[in-house]
Amino acid sequence: MLAAVTLLIVSWIPGAVIFRAPCAARDRRAALAIEERAFWQVILSVALSLAIVLALAAAHRYSFARLLLADGAVAVVIAVVSRFRLRLGRAAARPGWTIAFPIALIALGAWRFFPPAEYVIGGKDPGVYVNAGIQIAQRGTLVVQDDAVASVPAFARDLFFPQHAGQPYYSVRFMGFFIQDPATGAVISQFPHLYPASIAIGYGLDGLSGAREAIGVWAILGVLAVYFAGARLFGEAAAFAGAGLLALNVVEVWFSRYPNAEMVMQALMFAAVLATARAHVDGDPFFAPVAGALLPLLLFLRIDVVLAMAAVIGGVVLLYVRRVPSRASFWLPLAAGCALAAWYFTGPMRAYVARPMAFVQHFAVWQYALLAAAVLAVVGLLASAVRSRRLSAWIAVVTPTALCFVVVALAIYAEAFRAASRWIALHDAYALRTFAAFYLTVPALIAALIGLVVIGRRVFWRDPALIVMVCGFCVFFFYKIRIVPDHFWMARRFLPVILPGMLLFTGAAAFAGARRREVTSVGDPAASWRRPIVRRLIGLAFVAGLSSQYARASAPLLKHVEYAGIIPRLERLSSSIGDDDLLVTESRNASDIHVLALPLAYIYARNVLVLSTPVPDKPTFAQFLAWAHTKYRRVLFLGGGGTDLLSSRWSVEPLASDRFQVPEYDSPSNAYPRFVRQKEFDYGIYALEPPRANAPSGFDLDVGVRDDLHVLRFHAKEESQGHTFRWSRDRSYVSIVHLTPANRTVTIWMNNGGRPANASPATVRILLDGHLLGAVFVTDGYHAYTVSIPSAVASAAAATGEPVRLTLETPTWNPQRALGAPDDRDLGVMVDRVTIQ
Repeated sequence: MLAAVTLLIVSWIPGAVIFRAPCAARDRRAALAIEERAFWQVILSVALSLAIVLALAAAHRYSFARLLLADGAVAVVIAVVSRFRLRLGRAAARPGWTIAFPIALIALGAWRFFPPAEYVIGGKDPGVYVNAGIQIAQRGTLVVQDDAVASVPAFARDLFFPQHAGQPYYSVRFMGFFIQDPATGAVISQFPHLYPASIAIGYGLDGLSGAREAIGVWAILGVLAVYFAGARLFGEAAAFAGAGLLALNVVEVWFSRYPNAEMVMQALMFAAVLATARAHVDGDPFFAPVAGALLPLLLFLRIDVVLAMAAVIGGVVLLYVRRVPSRASFWLPLAAGCALAAWYFTGPMRAYVARPMAFVQHFAVWQYALLAAAVLAVVGLLASAVRSRRLSAWIAVVTPTALCFVVVALAIYAEAFRAASRWIALHDAYALRTFAAFYLTVPALIAALIGLVVIGRRVFWRDPALIVMVCGFCVFFFYKIRIVPDHFWMARRFLPVILPGMLLFTGAAAFAGARRREVTSVGDPAASWRRPIVRRLIGLAFVAGLSSQYARASAPLLKHVEYAGIIPRLERLSSSIGDDDLLVTESRNASDIHVLALPLAYIYARNVLVLSTPVPDKPTFAQFLAWAHTKYRRVLFLGGGGTDLLSSRWSVEPLASDRFQVPEYDSPSNAYPRFVRQKEFDYGIYALEPPRANAPSGFDLDVGVRDDLHVLRFHAKEESQGHTFRWSRDRSYVSIVHLTPANRTVTIWMNNGGRPANASPATVRILLDGHLLGAVFVTDGYHAYTVSIPSAVASAAAATGEPVRLTLETPTWNPQRALGAPDDRDLGVMVDRVTIQ
């Protein structure tokens, strides 16, 4: 019961009170369909809650309780000022049959958009968003004071976070998190905080489950926003077709379960465009400040929102040229929000905008001149049109046709003729073709262009912002979109605007004129329903066929949860690490184990440091260990093989190991995913302790069993036919400890692993401390291969008192290239055991 009340407070009550307040011509918005009224009440509440979270976190004062108090206070104050006159009365439109459309879309989204991925690990954007949101929830601030960072002595910082010269931050804490000041431990996430703010709200409502489910809620809001924006412009049937296709589309389903900012942009951007049209075209004063507030709020989400803002502002200016008055209540919150965003990007998020600023700063003089000339020309033309009715009328006639002509011409060129050249990269040349082939389909692209030209051009002036925004995004992103180099599930730049916009145009082409309240510019409602039924049947059949194709493509995702089961594994791992322990993990150049460090630190509140290199400076690390043992109860190491961390200056005690797999969908580049594979995590936990007085003699390593600190540049552990082993690479290393001058032989048990005849022979060169001991030809099956150690080499290596590297150099082969197998690794030989006598 309490959870339901808190959910209502953050997602409905404040917006309902604001929407129902007796101001700004309430009867006009009361006449909206009940389903749109409910949508606006939720959007207003969510936007207000997000703004409160950002404001409190910027002041280092956020907590879920304070959010509830602030939301409740806003609702109470407005209700009191309104003298509780919040009933819409007789002006409120009664429910109609069209209410079934959004209800169906919500049901469709609830079915297809849940359960969400268990993507809480680091390494990629989703984990950054989730952990940033949970940090806001747990610590109440945008800039985290990380005690583990602040406590590291200055002499040891380069072991974990070396300074990045020339960057607007000191170093990298985890992938996607920047250290601003190592002395204070100030850390901030790489990406803006609007989506993480919603994750913080979800965490307050239902812990880690609520944080993960935030993206599914955003996806449902996005589909609804697309529907309501499309319903106003093209009619309910066309909008339902477009929004329904969107909910079925494979990439929409994927990202509705996978943390990302694009879903948030989709929801709030289409809501902002709808509010702009309601305010400036429909003449409803209430929606002018709503649009003016939603647009700058989106700046706290993604930098490319400026393109959408420019399109919306361009639509408002075009309306002004047509003598449609612009409202000050739109511009004032827009200006105030942009001012706050300017502080945000030049202050806490200056590292985020460094790359876009560098891109602009590297323009040539002629590019600046061309851009300035184009802006002056457009401003001059619009200013002249404001004064000249004839020019204004000419712009009103020419703009829709010219825009459609340019977009269709570019689409034909990009789909049929554009090719890679000296000036055009391959992935840019094929951007539209890849999008159409993998995500939209070519028939849907053709239908969208027909809808734009036939219907969009006709209704352009009912919502110029929406059509300009979709067309502008298409031109900009298909010119430089980077689809091909990214794998299938990473190509999402078209998700917020282009995909929903094109599907709305597709719906318009299929159901033009089929709307409950037909707009004047399309035709008279009675006449629209008398049009030939054949056209609607054709449109219905096309949408049904496209829906079926989309549903088949996305069906495998409904049973898939990315990384399912990793959260219980993390909880088990975190429970083995005390609050007063320090965990050191491998660098990202060593293995994938570093991705576990982020949630251990920022979800489970463990003291974690990530090595910056697989080969840390050992004297400095020994000094760091001596300091760490005075501060922490234990110093632990988490690794999967690939870090040179053995030394006579400290000892290593194996504590535990684990090996598990989680499902990960196939993610090919420039190809369609085919199956779910298993991503393996294999790690050991070791205690780093003071050196032992009596070191054991001899060396005997069972490769594949708690060998993580002994091997470098090997593949992951494996087990087959009763043998544990690792595949070597072209050059792999084994750290030999306790070598003595009396040692005379190295024996290695190896297997060529069924190397095909068309591959290079499995000849392994064996070197000790850089000295060649010999070469052996490895055959099929496990066999012992022995080489001698010259006495001089053994004596020199033993004299150092430090571990010595045994190097294996092997010509590699690739099973995928040689045999067509799924394994695309470059493999040397299977190494089972190493002994020195």
